[in-house]
Amino acid sequence: MISRDRPVSMAGMVVSAALALLLALPLSGCGKRQHWDMGNVAMVLANLKLFHMLSADTGKPVRASDFRGKVVVVYFGYTHCPDVCPLTMSHLAAAIADLGKLGRQVRILFVTVDPARDTLPILKAYTHAFSAQAIGIRGTMAQLVAATKLYHVAFSYGKKDRYGNYVVHHSASILVFDQQGDGRLIGSDLTRPESIAHDLRQLIVR
Repeated sequence: MISRDRPVSMAGMVVSAALALLLALPLSGCGKRQHWDMGNVAMVLANLKLFHMLSADTGKPVRASDFRGKVVVVYFGYTHCPDVCPLTMSHLAAAIADLGKLGRQVRILFVTVDPARDTLPILKAYTHAFSAQAIGIRGTMAQLVAATKLYHVAFSYGKKDRYGNYVVHHSASILVFDQQGDGRLIGSDLTRPESIAHDLRQLIVR
């Protein structure tokens, strides 16, 4: 957003226009044009970093290098989420299923924004209920804050009721990274499964 009380230089306008043009252009692979259904944000999305948070599958710290050679989809959510999280995970699982054997080359990383309630066993059961390719990720609050800041994901906690229950307000972004861990695409809970599958397939076979 441009501030009304500060003049904008011509150089700044040129840079902004150039960036907008680059973001609008489809990435090319193997000499042919590619069409992306999700947003192509290769110029602005940071590379995959997991800050040594724990895998719900192994209980051990994970690193981005552990997923080298796989297309990785990262989603920040929580298991007590009543609507958006299960809907998004269902969409991701349907996209993986649509890919058939190619789906084995994709990993869904479900990073909890509610580490107080989402223990590793709970995360493992939750993610595996959607897809065998899904892995729950849990970190300390410091690790979670660092990760959400890196990917511009917001989250906040609602007030507890008399039973101690609360909601977590959070961004619903789907972040997609290629086999080298480079940020490539961004979607949301509204992105259709077929659109997700379409873009994942292009990243896998390019």
